[in-house]
Amino acid sequence: MSSTAAPKVWLITGTSSGFGRRLVASARARGDRVIATARTIEKIQDLPAGPDLHILQLDVDSSPEIIKSRVDEAAKIWGTIDVLVNNAGKGLPGILEEGGVERLIAQYKTNVFGVLNVTNAVVPHMRKTGGGTVVVFGSRSAWKPEIIGMGFYGSSKAAVHALTETLSLELSAFNIRVLLVEPGAFRTENIYGYAFHTDNPIPENDPLRAKGQVIFTSVAGTQPGDPNKAVEVIVDVVRGEGVAAGRDWPLYLVLGKDAERDIRFKIQKVLKHLDDWSDVVRGVDLDECAASA
Repeated sequence: MSSTAAPKVWLITGTSSGFGRRLVASARARGDRVIATARTIEKIQDLPAGPDLHILQLDVDSSPEIIKSRVDEAAKIWGTIDVLVNNAGKGLPGILEEGGVERLIAQYKTNVFGVLNVTNAVVPHMRKTGGGTVVVFGSRSAWKPEIIGMGFYGSSKAAVHALTETLSLELSAFNIRVLLVEPGAFRTENIYGYAFHTDNPIPENDPLRAKGQVIFTSVAGTQPGDPNKAVEVIVDVVRGEGVAAGRDWPLYLVLGKDAERDIRFKIQKVLKHLDDWSDVVRGVDLDECAASA
């Protein structure tokens, strides 16, 4: 499905596996060029070589200065970065009381701080060339963090969602579009590769932790989502073709029936709360007489 339009230049983080690796292949198949990055460059040396591919070491946990240097290097390869995909991420399962702030910071360093640092490094290049597209991978876990052990990861993705929504407003003036991808459970590699946190076991939490470990370790291989289909949709949306042809730009791209189910459930849950407690919700404002005095 190649195009006669000028090829876009993609910078994709976290391309050693999962959605990132598949996006590299999909974008190249459409005739675009890709700068594929990974924390460990040896893990992407096996990507099929070609004039449309450049591999670059980029650790999103690095300092803003190092990330900027890497991105500036990337922008010189083909003179532009048209599409940034913030795909790199990790999931650190564990009980909130046991992992504490130290584990929360480790989770946010990659999933939140890394996203903002890479985006901030790319935006000046897009602004200089008159626009671009920023893709951010969120998760349905931002809508459904009520799973034992998913507090660190779910909260990081909720933060990413909020950042992305603000970015969409702040970058629109520069003709930079923003896309928040919200996938459900997809059958990708290594997504459940991080061990459940057990370094600080609190005896009272033993039953809870054991249940969380069972839930976490039982998911791999049962995910309903097809990552190959998902990346084709993402590239369709970025390029405005295929399933996206003729449609308005979506800020939100929800992928998977499970994601749709969980998002609808959370919305309905919040709406029910607003309805059930409407007198309390509305009863704390200043009354009109006092407000106009």
